[in-house]
Amino acid sequence: MTSVATPNSPTPPAPPAAIPLANSDSTPARRPSPRRFVMCRPDHFAVFYAINPWMNPAEPVDRALAIAQWETLRAVYEQHGHQVDLVPGEPGLPDMVFAANSGLAYGGRVMSARFTHPERAAEGPAYHQWFAQRGFTEVVAAQETNEGEGDFIRVGQRILAATGFRSSVPAHREVEHYFGRPVVSLELVDPRFYHLDTALMALDEDNIAYFPAAFSPDSRAILSALYPEAIVATDADAVVLGLNGVSDGYHVFLSDRAHHLQEALRANGYQPVGLDLSELLRAGGGVKCCTLELHD
Repeated sequence: MTSVATPNSPTPPAPPAAIPLANSDSTPARRPSPRRFVMCRPDHFAVFYAINPWMNPAEPVDRALAIAQWETLRAVYEQHGHQVDLVPGEPGLPDMVFAANSGLAYGGRVMSARFTHPERAAEGPAYHQWFAQRGFTEVVAAQETNEGEGDFIRVGQRILAATGFRSSVPAHREVEHYFGRPVVSLELVDPRFYHLDTALMALDEDNIAYFPAAFSPDSRAILSALYPEAIVATDADAVVLGLNGVSDGYHVFLSDRAHHLQEALRANGYQPVGLDLSELLRAGGGVKCCTLELHD
């Protein structure tokens, strides 16, 4: 595992065009591809309220540490050839750092989020305004309850979408209609994994890693049928939000505490890049929560 713990880590060498696997002649070589991400620096990060099982307002938050950990994540993305666009945070919106929840962006079209909890409601319009000012061809606000890439994950041409705690089933149909992509509905059943991106991660155009126990039996059957070669995470991986990660097709940026998942990724030809976002975990967030991808 490549482990990253400080904002001043040296720049790693550029990856080769294709990385051959040492442990399997039959597995295709993984190839990283450049991505474009949207992030929001946690200048106003705090835990003032509790809207998920991870949040405890009685426990103090070290904002300076949260910023340092976030800056490390941003630097690592850029060191690996990815573009990061920054959205300014707003006072009174401590969860705005979790940019993945802000909406969905495909091919220049954007749908900004409509949050379940009133504590986060103002984040949708804040991000909507930012997108509208950046030249995207079409920007609409979700009419149904929709928490962005927190609950909608693209895998190839398909979008996996969750319900159960946040985003609604009607939101799945709204997204399918607006973006013209098939949406597969899944049900989350464990409140610790309240967003899809806490229990499932896209690895490339064809495969995922996920924690089956977070899903209903019917949804587990759907995922097993769609992704028979999926990497299955352990409970120990899941409870540190190890699946709340980002992949460029080869490098997988994820919690440095998800040890079993890192081993499984490496065995399947991926290169895990471990990061410490422990302070942001106090609000139920990790690598993916901090990262909205702008998809082609």
